[in-house]
Amino acid sequence: MRRDIPPLVEVRRITQKKRDAWWTVLLVDPVATPLVRFVARRTRITPNQITWGALILGLVAAACFVKGDWYWLIAGALLYHLSFILDCMDGKVARLTGQGSVFGAWLDYIFDRIRVMACAVALMAGQYYRTGEMIYVWLAAVVVFLDGLRYINSLEIFKTRHTMRKQIKSRIRSARRDENQAELAFMEDLLRENPEADIDHDATSAAAQEETPSAPVTLAASRGQVIDLQQEFRHRFPGYLRFRSFMLRHRIRTHLISGIEFQMSVFIIGPLLDQIIGATIVSAVLLLVFELAIVYKLLLSTRDFTRTMSSFEQQQDITTAA
Repeated sequence: MRRDIPPLVEVRRITQKKRDAWWTVLLVDPVATPLVRFVARRTRITPNQITWGALILGLVAAACFVKGDWYWLIAGALLYHLSFILDCMDGKVARLTGQGSVFGAWLDYIFDRIRVMACAVALMAGQYYRTGEMIYVWLAAVVVFLDGLRYINSLEIFKTRHTMRKQIKSRIRSARRDENQAELAFMEDLLRENPEADIDHDATSAAAQEETPSAPVTLAASRGQVIDLQQEFRHRFPGYLRFRSFMLRHRIRTHLISGIEFQMSVFIIGPLLDQIIGATIVSAVLLLVFELAIVYKLLLSTRDFTRTMSSFEQQQDITTAA
């Protein structure tokens, strides 16, 4: 079968995320994207079938891990990376061919958790049988717990941010009767289009905040009203702006140690170097540090949200009084 699939450059634009984990951007996309084009163009393979393939490869990697010896660890690490490549391909194929589905997204999420759990138990069990050290039993529990914590925390933070944005949009729509609805934008959305979009604004707003800390967290831009729910965070950490802009220009998100990097450290770097304890502990600590940073950033964002909603109330009171 030969489908009408666009050139590789266009496939990259369609399938690759605007921001992704550095492991994916540097070590997966260069391989996965050409494979996605080949699969979509030459085969009838569906995204769900690729998801199943990723799970099967992950379970084979777990079977290698449980053997315990270093040669088997190397085989398991390579298979796990291939499994992750397939895991990245299913969504790309779905976006390219229009075969995405809600069930496919659920299947992908559940299989990811099964793969991580199976590999964590198998890897640590193999080392426990080889050495008899109880620390591997505890590390298995730590890996499973942190993997679950990372994705639960990510989901809840997304829901909280979505709720804040929804309330702001609703508040503006009710005040302006939809006439300026299309002009409303959020700074984080503008950043996806242009990583430098907030640099000038932050320099101006930071000075304004020093003079009037209770000033509304909004600005009038050429494209309409822009609402910034991360202003306080960037005001406290001005050096973060340049770092984030640099990373975004290379499609790399600033959350450098996420669930993906944690998994790769435990299941690839640790086994390849035969340093499973060290790789797991270091990556676990770094994951917790970055998760706490995200929670702190969310806390500051909720303060920006509160100030923004208060500014709407003040504007309404002024309008009513007039």
